[in-house]
This record gives sequence, C-alpha cells and structure tokens, in this order.
Amino acid sequence: MVYDGIILSLLIGFFRGGSLKGLAYMKLKGGWLFPLLLVIEICVFLLQNKWSIIASLSNYLFIAIYIVGLAFLWLNRHNQGFIVIFIGVLLNFIVMALNGGRMPVSVEASQFLGPEYMEVLKAGTYGKHIAINDSTLLPFLGDIIPLSAPYPKEQVISIGDVVMNVGAFIFIQHLMMNYKNEKSSLQTVNEGR
Repeated sequence: MVYDGIILSLLIGFFRGGSLKGLAYMKLKGGWLFPLLLVIEICVFLLQNKWSIIASLSNYLFIAIYIVGLAFLWLNRHNQGFIVIFIGVLLNFIVMALNGGRMPVSVEASQFLGPEYMEVLKAGTYGKHIAINDSTLLPFLGDIIPLSAPYPKEQVISIGDVVMNVGAFIFIQHLMMNYKNEKSSLQTVNEGR
C-alpha cells in the first residue's frame, strides 16, 4: 500500500506542476537505512519458506526491521510528514509486536483475494501476516480495510498503512512543490535586477 501512495503522490505532484528535482534537496539522516531495511524485508519474505532458520526467526526479524525503521523516522522527524509516517509505522509495529511479530489480517475483509490466499492465511502465516482470531490483540489495528475494484490493486490494509500514506503524501508534495516555489522565487529575483 505504501508504494501505491508514493506513486499517487508523485502523480499529483506532477499534476500540480511540481518537479522530481526537489527530491535532490532531500536531506535524510541515515538515508541508507531505508533501502537496506527494504532489501532485508524482501529477503526474509522470499526465504522464510525455503530456509527453516529464516522461518523460525522471521517474526523477530520483522520486529527488528520495524524498530530500526522507527529510529530512522524519528531521526528525520524534522522533515515534513515524517511524524505522520512515524505514527503510522508505530501503529503497525504495536499490533505486530503484540501478536508475535505478525500483522493480523481480517479473514472477512480478505475474502475477495481468492481461495489460495485464504487457505494459506488460515493455515498459518503468509509472509508477515496471520489471520485474526479470538486471541488476536488489538485486531482493529490489523489489516482490516479491504481495497478492491475500482482500486487497481486488490489488497487489505491497516489504519497504520493509511496514516503512513498520508505522511508520505505530505512529504513528497513538500519536496516536489518546494522546488517549484524556490525556482519561481529565483526567477522573480532575477527578473527584478
């Protein structure tokens, strides 16, 4: 869902006349951490069904990824939208930490995803997901919001995902439009000479 929000933010930024050149002015402390965490999460997801050691440690690895991610966001909280992103990630972290390092998913909200997904989800874990049941803590923070047609990608998301996307939207719009505004200010100053 976060990737969808980023793409939508970029498209709206272009529509508003913004520029990707604003991304060049982005200053992030520990900026290398985000791509590294993403690669680690993808590797854990791909390897947990192939290597038993990864499978047995995957929930702890997902929690560690979230902790480092939260630290990265907090270090960069001065950036527009990062506090909002932090809150969204924190909501997801809380529900995952309380439920054994897995994101609880509503079986009812997931019905449209197909029988294969439902079978895997009910059988145990799917990636970093697990079905919501009677022992799930704070299930309302899990993946309970279904997105289906006309939305282009069918999925189930959490409240934390929505909050993260709002923060990412604020951040990307600020970068794209800030460059446009700085460029306009420079042109006005130069024309006044």
